[in-house]
Formats: sequence, C-alpha cells, structure tokens
Amino acid sequence: VQLQASGGGLVQAGGSLRLSCAASGRTFSAYNMGWFRQAPGKEREFVAGISRSGYSTYYGDSVKGRFTISRDNAKNTVYLQMNSLDAEDTAVYFCAARQRDGRLYYVREEYCCWGQGTLVTVSS
Repeated sequence: VQLQASGGGLVQAGGSLRLSCAASGRTFSAYNMGWFRQAPGKEREFVAGISRSGYSTYYGDSVKGRFTISRDNAKNTVYLQMNSLDAEDTAVYFCAARQRDGRLYYVREEYCCWGQGTLVTVSS
C-alpha cells in the first residue's frame, strides 16, 4: 500500500491542525494504521494507532487527550486531529500501515509501509 501524508504546516501554540494520510494500491481496510513523529535529533515516536474498523484507538502518552485518530475506509484515508498544540509537537509526522493484529501499534517494526512525512511546526 502506498501512503501520502498531508496537512502539515505552521501553527501557533494552542492551535489545531488536521493531518490526512491517503492510501492507494491495496485494500485500505485490510490495514491497521498508525501515526508517528520525529523531531530533529530524536527517535521516531509513536503518536496514535487505529484498528482496521476504526473501533479501537491507541495513543502515545504525550498526546492523550489532545490528539484524535480516525479513519474513513470509504475514502481510503486516516486522519490525525491535533489540538492544543505546543512547541514540543514540532516534528515530521509519518503515517504507517500495519497488517498484523494485536496491540503493538507503538512498535515501528510492526509496520510494513510508511508515508513520506509531513512537517508540523508549532511556534511559541
């Protein structure tokens, strides 16, 4: 499956942004999906994950209560709604697809396919 992330940009602290990740090439609904981010000089960090049906969602501790992951299987797209942004959220955000089941959404090696990333910059 090919993934294309979009929606990044510059936003002020306290603001909101919605990222999108469009999938093509294979049946989107066959994949569990995740969002990761990577700030300069840091490891790639798990942000959020969602099951194939959208019924189950998972979040990294740093974004719980602020970010919401969702998906629209009819549009082959997964979203990341980001609210109450702060400078610590500045990073390149990546979407990823995972065929395996189970709760290991936070493990990068679980994912087969990655998008190219979209840059989010939060100004303080």
